[in-house]
Amino acid sequence: MKIFQILKVECYNGYKKGEKPLTFVFNNQQYIIDEIVDRWYEGSIQAQRPILTYFKVRTSEGNLFLLRYNPKFDTWAIQTE
Repeated sequence: MKIFQILKVECYNGYKKGEKPLTFVFNNQQYIIDEIVDRWYEGSIQAQRPILTYFKVRTSEGNLFLLRYNPKFDTWAIQTE
């Protein structure tokens, strides 16, 4: 089971909000995103499966993280397990 923790993400908001994450703070450390390795969508327009956007990112330290954006609530989360 995937476990996600809410966090603060600074992102580029182009034609839509939450378009591209740039930096985030996790465990009191700020990470700068160097590369979006992968991006995909999950869910549907049905209420029981909200549309979520996932970003697999590589930070400037070379670490990989999985971030999730929920546009309905404008919230970001990080996979912790």
